[in-house]
Amino acid sequence: MSSKLEQLQALLAPVVQALGYQCWGIEFLSQGRHSLLRVYIDHPNGILVDDCEKVSRQLSGVLDVEDPISSDYTLEVSSPGMDRPLFTLEQYAAHIGEQVKIKLRSPFEGRRNFQGLLRGVEEQDVVVLVDDHEYLLPIEMIDKTNIIPRFD
Repeated sequence: MSSKLEQLQALLAPVVQALGYQCWGIEFLSQGRHSLLRVYIDHPNGILVDDCEKVSRQLSGVLDVEDPISSDYTLEVSSPGMDRPLFTLEQYAAHIGEQVKIKLRSPFEGRRNFQGLLRGVEEQDVVVLVDDHEYLLPIEMIDKTNIIPRFD
């Protein structure tokens, strides 16, 4: 995790939690002169647009005061949704048995994209089964992981 992302997590997660929500994860996508700050929130009862609006207002106030991002940016508050992204080893462990799509920052065994069954977590590695081959992917190499929703 980058130091900017760690700084944003330390600043924003307590605000989200104080409002009664779980801070599922934070993405900071620097896109030249304009960036995107996406904060995912979750709650056992689900997330409605009103929840996102409430959290967005609070986070905007904190961001205005603390000013951790020097460039122009857009703040987006969202539910993780059915294809929820996974950010932490604990989140991976809680979703063992799900189909996932993983994109790495750099190639591992010649590839950057993996799609398969999330088998587990071993120390700092995510275990995924792809076409009868088990891969241990170091979490620090993972750029993005999403659950593939099932509609049974």
